[in-house]
Amino acid sequence: QLQLVESGGGLVQPGGSLRLSCAASGFTLDYYAIGWFRQAPGKEREGVSCISSSGGSTNYADSVKGRFTISRDNAKNTVYLQMNSLKPEDTAVYYCAAEGTSRVQAMCVAMYYDYWGQGTQVTVSS
Repeated sequence: QLQLVESGGGLVQPGGSLRLSCAASGFTLDYYAIGWFRQAPGKEREGVSCISSSGGSTNYADSVKGRFTISRDNAKNTVYLQMNSLKPEDTAVYYCAAEGTSRVQAMCVAMYYDYWGQGTQVTVSS
């Protein structure tokens, strides 16, 4: 069974850091682009950051550029989202998703993604 499991969320003070992990089971991530999306209460889901299957292309929302870094370790079948300088507006449920594609460019378009995790809560508050 193909499954994505997010971990690493939690409560952090403004300015703090968290690293989210997205682990795959039942399939290898080598041929999948991976995206991180988030949804805050009362808001639409938004693409946060995405990485191509090769890892050669990444994409970030303007709101997180310079603060978040996406990376992948295919040997561990895991993708990471390092989040630094967190702000209260980063509070949301974060989801990872996988798209089976060899597209060179990473694209954070939710409808492209086939498999989704259950999400992990990130709360930034003092």
